Amino acid sequence: MPPTGTSFDEVDRHHSHHDYKNRFDPAHVNGNGTQIADDDEEDIYTEVRKYTRYSDGTVKLRNPNIELMDQDILYHLALGSESHDFNEMFGDVKFVCMGGTPQRMENFAHFMMNEIGYKLPAGTMLQDITAYSHRYSMYKVGPVLCVSHGMGTPSLSILMHEMIKLMYHAKCQDPIFIRIGTCGGIGVEGGTVIITEDALDGQLRNSHEFTILGKTIHRPAKLDKKLARELKALASPDDPYDTIIGKTLCTNDFYEGQGRLDGAFCDFSEADKMEYLQKLADNGVVNIEMESTIFSALTYHAGIKAAVVCVAFLNRLNGDQVNAPKEAMNEWQARPQILVARYIRKVLAQKGQLKSLFNAQGSIKSPRRFKLVQQESQAHE
Repeated sequence: MPPTGTSFDEVDRHHSHHDYKNRFDPAHVNGNGTQIADDDEEDIYTEVRKYTRYSDGTVKLRNPNIELMDQDILYHLALGSESHDFNEMFGDVKFVCMGGTPQRMENFAHFMMNEIGYKLPAGTMLQDITAYSHRYSMYKVGPVLCVSHGMGTPSLSILMHEMIKLMYHAKCQDPIFIRIGTCGGIGVEGGTVIITEDALDGQLRNSHEFTILGKTIHRPAKLDKKLARELKALASPDDPYDTIIGKTLCTNDFYEGQGRLDGAFCDFSEADKMEYLQKLADNGVVNIEMESTIFSALTYHAGIKAAVVCVAFLNRLNGDQVNAPKEAMNEWQARPQILVARYIRKVLAQKGQLKSLFNAQGSIKSPRRFKLVQQESQAHE
């Protein structure tokens, strides 16, 4: 527990300062100069989970007000804790995969159906669970929840609060969150798959800045490094593209914040832009997007293991405009999905759950004959 009189945010600010100080070191060091191995990151993560998990592994909220409410309405998802049976609907969720657009996540849901052998009852089709919200889309494929988060940190922040609360109400055990997206590469070519190691803000801090009740709060933007390595290990030598791990810059907008020359406004020169991009590259940044710090800060604060997997649409050192052919971009967008699907299949197979999904539905050809077989079997007991 934090020392008496110390808030959880103060603990996080301490970690954030430590991360900022050592963000570019190949290995962190402690106060006496001893190196801290990557695996020791788990110790910090475990500390957070003391406040964010019940003994059975279900999600615990860092907000006592929720337990006192008659109903918790997840307004932007058009779901409510009293109007819907969250445990029945979502209790088996193990993976929450998020991406920017509704179309991308619908495509990913159909892709995951094939990858894990999930079959819908005859005559049914995938339904957008949050269709009435008109804001986000959500598709459930067995233990995989596929959700669109919109564009930028505000949209993702709203969704993250409600998704974490959904995990709590549904009593999900140790869910894993993975963001699947697109980005601009720095020194990497279009089509490269990038797994985020550290998410940095516009000032290269490994944290996300919040303004809460007029006060500035920094929460560490941590992602699970072991999960990142596990994802990287699933890259195949036969893949016709590179899969790398690196640092990701998260900005508040697409144009000026990313040093683009083609926005409605530009008060800097091309030389200024190239100097900035080179500084990012020198500090280990390999891509730029607009969601990673808020995603990692909120998942870490909730004690949820998380990863960010993106594909680069261009190398920003060569220009600002995304001008790859549409066919190429469509194929590139599938690459992070393929990697994430490999991971989900691997985890389900290790737990012996993949085979049951393949056989869970669609194995009974005739419900009427199945009932007769049951009756016949019982008659000979």
